[in-house]
Amino acid sequence: MPKIYHVDSFTDKPFSGNPAGVCILEGAADDKWMQNVAKEMNLSETAFLYPEKNGYNLRWFAPDAEVDLCGHATLASAHIIWEKGFAEKYETLRFFTKSGDLTANSEDEWIQLNFPVLPEEQTDAPEEIIDALGIEPIYTGRNAFDYLVEVASEDELRAIQPDFSKLSKITTRGVCVTAIASSADCDFVSRLFAPAIGIPEDPVTGSTHCCLGPYWMKKLNKNNFISYQASERGGFLKVKVVEDRVLISGKAITVIESRILYS
Repeated sequence: MPKIYHVDSFTDKPFSGNPAGVCILEGAADDKWMQNVAKEMNLSETAFLYPEKNGYNLRWFAPDAEVDLCGHATLASAHIIWEKGFAEKYETLRFFTKSGDLTANSEDEWIQLNFPVLPEEQTDAPEEIIDALGIEPIYTGRNAFDYLVEVASEDELRAIQPDFSKLSKITTRGVCVTAIASSADCDFVSRLFAPAIGIPEDPVTGSTHCCLGPYWMKKLNKNNFISYQASERGGFLKVKVVEDRVLISGKAITVIESRILYS
């Protein structure tokens, strides 16, 4: 029976950052089984991967649905592959996913992910979002995954208490709210609400930075950032936009190692 690992991503301290499940398989698994395991783990995402020529096939499941892109579970997967000796730490890891080929590299104590740029397009804010979040957005956009909403301050962002029943009716994966940071230790802050796929608030979301990176690059006229996701657990990310790619860096720590008993 396969092992499964509980990894806290975008942190170097246990019980913080964003927890992900990582299950390394010998080959392809049944979709329903993977969905059941993800629901049992009850984490924002669980990664399932198996070796292929020159890399790993990688899929991600939230408790209620498969997702097309997930940063923190990819970071957790790279962490486990290196930590458990499936590959040497100097090796570049390649993942074959529904969002194309992704890579991970080890840089000192950080893991750097190479993800695609996923910019938003400006759109009117649906009334459901304004009502559910209780905000007055200064900008609203949308990309393939989420609505992007900028608010006027970090204080306003941190004060949001969403109505999740209303947010669950939004047809995108979720709603990412962002603001310029009020402190000097980072450039911008964000939160992600995704109750439609079983994640009321995601602790730290790598994939939203495929949009946040290019968005803040236009606003701040630079391409290298420190970001903080202001959830209850919280986490820091390094973000660098290079042409049509976003380099997202974070740390990770293994918290639990166990074995799945039922197939």
